[in-house]
Amino acid sequence: MSRIAQTFKNLKRPALITFITAGDPDAARSMEILKSLPAAGADIIELGMPFTDPMADGPVIQAAGLRALDAGATMQQTLKMVQQFREGNKTTPIVLMGYANPLLQYGNDKFCADAAKAGVDGLIIVDLPPEESADLESAAKKNGLDFIRLLTPTTRDERIPTVVNNASGFLYYVSVTGITGAAKANPDSIRPHIEQIRKHTKLPIAIGFGIKTPEDVKALAKIGDAVVVGSSIVNIIARNQDAKDLQAIVYKQVSGLSRGLVG
Repeated sequence: MSRIAQTFKNLKRPALITFITAGDPDAARSMEILKSLPAAGADIIELGMPFTDPMADGPVIQAAGLRALDAGATMQQTLKMVQQFREGNKTTPIVLMGYANPLLQYGNDKFCADAAKAGVDGLIIVDLPPEESADLESAAKKNGLDFIRLLTPTTRDERIPTVVNNASGFLYYVSVTGITGAAKANPDSIRPHIEQIRKHTKLPIAIGFGIKTPEDVKALAKIGDAVVVGSSIVNIIARNQDAKDLQAIVYKQVSGLSRGLVG
């Protein structure tokens, strides 16, 4: 059983999935934040792969990617972060999230092999539709990586089977139309979509985009199997990037978010 599947099996509540960009604001402090997330309450970690053209991301995560790249972030550095994380944590799943172009440049087979060796558990590739994902999907499966697909409010009912086919780990439901960090997620409008998706799959469904506060976490946890918080965490990093206690500031925020699952 994969680490992701084991995590969902073991939890007695919805999971908290947190997102940070690898190397933001620099390699050393990003590593400190990454290592602290499980103790703060993160059940699964999404680690963004910095990219110059992140079309699905809003200004907050775009800026994080540029900060990381300016500080020298590379794909090799991102994988090294995971490897170092695994030296002290063998249980918390890490999912790499990003775009297809850097993986194509790296080579799908080599990337998946190196990612698995580093301790990565799954991939979310935002701009790769099912019709174009066969090569990467095959490489991921061969190396034991879960291939996590995205659904959106505009995903038609008849397309859901195509999207969920061969997906593994969990499904990521993008709760708002548009880019990350934009509109606030609306539980009432999301619920019917989640119910429709559940007719086609038994995979856990994580709800992301537009979730910023413990109250948001609590509301969306009643609908999904996991909630994803990204932009608000990345924004805290941006606003406090020069603070000596940056790790503690992020820890406090994530701890507050996690209390939304039990409060």
